[in-house]
Amino acid sequence: MLARPILKKTRDQDISSAAKDQARPIDKRFLLRVDGQTKTSFSTKEPAATAGAVIKKAFPIVVVTVVYTEQGTTETINA
Repeated sequence: MLARPILKKTRDQDISSAAKDQARPIDKRFLLRVDGQTKTSFSTKEPAATAGAVIKKAFPIVVVTVVYTEQGTTETINA
């Protein structure tokens, strides 16, 4: 059998191995969820409700909710 070559990382690969875009985003107080999946977060309720209303108007079948993380309450956006 043939021996496999030994792969070595260069110094540049060691430094850039941590992906910059894979850092966890900082969640704000209000989460916008579409069909149970968190899409984005907002610091105040008004922009979250507005964005949710736009999504609900464009896609009336999906379930759009705004979650207030500090109190643990959930508000469903209706068309």
